Amino acid sequence: MTPAVNLAKKLKLDYQLHEYQHDPSAESYGLEAADKLGLPPEHVFKTLVVATESDKLAVAILPVIATLNFKKMAKAMGCKKVQMADPKVVERSSGYVLGGVSPLGQKKRLPTVIHESAQQLTTMHVSGGRRGLEIELPPAQLAQALTAKFADIID
Repeated sequence: MTPAVNLAKKLKLDYQLHEYQHDPSAESYGLEAADKLGLPPEHVFKTLVVATESDKLAVAILPVIATLNFKKMAKAMGCKKVQMADPKVVERSSGYVLGGVSPLGQKKRLPTVIHESAQQLTTMHVSGGRRGLEIELPPAQLAQALTAKFADIID
């Protein structure tokens, strides 16, 4: 299993795994997951890694249909500016390949912000640590496991 699934087990989170056959030609990994699992896209969240102006990394978790607002993310992080982190840095820091980056089980624990819409859901879906694997779990448990906060971080 992936480090994400191992951590979910270790923390005794109320989670379920959902697998699907990943299509390498899919344009959006998150939308592909929603489509193949028959889920509303606002229930499936993507994990983005951003870099602050001082090159510190942070994680943003937002619905796959949404766009990250860098100014709102910077405000939530208490810094002036953020931008997408370099893909090689993301893979090295997280231990996951792009399209399979899970907020759970990353090599380094990073400050994390979850979009506030997750709080309205009973469960949310995030990457399970590889393309074609999603973990469904309650948003509050994810936030607690990651010491994350909820904030408005989308356009």
